[in-house]
Amino acid sequence: MSGTESSDHGGSTDDPFQEGGTSLLRQPKAVWATAGASVVAFMGIGLVDPILPSIARGLSATDSQVSLLFTSYFLITAVAMLLTGFVSSRIGGRKTLLAGLALVVVFAGLSGSSDSVGELVGFRAGWGLGNALFVSTALAVIVGAAAGGSAAAILLYESALGLGMACGPLLGAVLGDMKWRYPFFGTAALMAVGFLAITAFLKEQPRPARRTALLDPVRALGHGGLASVAVSAFFYNYAFFTVLAFTPFVLDMSPYRSGGVFFGWGVLLAVFSVVLAPRLQRRFGSLTVLGGSLLLLAADLLVLGYGDHTTAVVCTVLSGAFIGLNNTVFTELALGVSPAPRPVASAGYNFVRWFAAAAAPFLAPKVAEWAGPAVPFAIAALAAVAGAGIVAVRRRALATGAAEPEPAHAAEDEVSAFAN
Repeated sequence: MSGTESSDHGGSTDDPFQEGGTSLLRQPKAVWATAGASVVAFMGIGLVDPILPSIARGLSATDSQVSLLFTSYFLITAVAMLLTGFVSSRIGGRKTLLAGLALVVVFAGLSGSSDSVGELVGFRAGWGLGNALFVSTALAVIVGAAAGGSAAAILLYESALGLGMACGPLLGAVLGDMKWRYPFFGTAALMAVGFLAITAFLKEQPRPARRTALLDPVRALGHGGLASVAVSAFFYNYAFFTVLAFTPFVLDMSPYRSGGVFFGWGVLLAVFSVVLAPRLQRRFGSLTVLGGSLLLLAADLLVLGYGDHTTAVVCTVLSGAFIGLNNTVFTELALGVSPAPRPVASAGYNFVRWFAAAAAPFLAPKVAEWAGPAVPFAIAALAAVAGAGIVAVRRRALATGAAEPEPAHAAEDEVSAFAN
């Protein structure tokens, strides 16, 4: 482990809400508006978890057909990563955010009105395009506008992710218990509020001096360190979304019970990503934390797949801790490991990893039909081990991204680069 890697990672204080002497809670209204809309955007990912069985019954669909709700969503999200920088560098971050929110409002509403699983899968694809435009640009906007520097901005973004992941299943359970269509309408309404908040509080960010080309994110993957992060994250995301998309069928619980399980999962995800990840990184170093967390996730998935129902519930909740650690470290590595502009590096990284998020929900039910419900978790565990293996083998190439974060003022020097 290099000395830089184990240095103060994520700030000089043990208080996760205190960065560089500036409280993370003291932010401009534009930051809170963007972060609030980000919470709702991430809620949309886990929103359908508790109601997947209800959707299957309501639309007379099979488990594998309903799992395509995730596949279409993330497949479009992955491809759209090549478009986000291209679009935002031409029309600006604010307009890109608003375009993404508008698409989510429209397609979330249409999802709730679907009469067949085919329609629902198609509308989720449109929802994925809107979410890609919004989520990829939101981090850039938060970094450009947040007080406290880039490390503080990443922490705010991870906080929004954790809160959204925790609240999404809960909202889905509460509304879905009444009718499976209501969570979709609820998301559309909340995103409409986010649209109004960003319209009111966020001013247009400076545009970068150079416009982003469509293939810039792919070219950025030519850097060995960024390619290593992306491929490791690909395997990790396969494991992550096996938990998110397939576990509800295995648990086979009511929307309220399933929502409670995934709420606990989301709480652990939020706490470990925002509070514990920076502390563990400072003590053990980013790469050690990442490799260890991936191996622990693999062990957790094996126990989940081959244990009894109670064990499966406990392991599902516990997986949120390892997923939270991995999310934070992977995000920081992707943003810091290569010389590419951070929005471009982030787009290339997300382009690769979201394909796994599209594959896992489709493959896991198929594998379960052929070989039983435990085997998809065994495959997911192997994927997590593969991710840890890449971290170990490519340790030297990843060391740059695991070094001490730049000073708080660095974000101010790169506002224009973050506008897309």
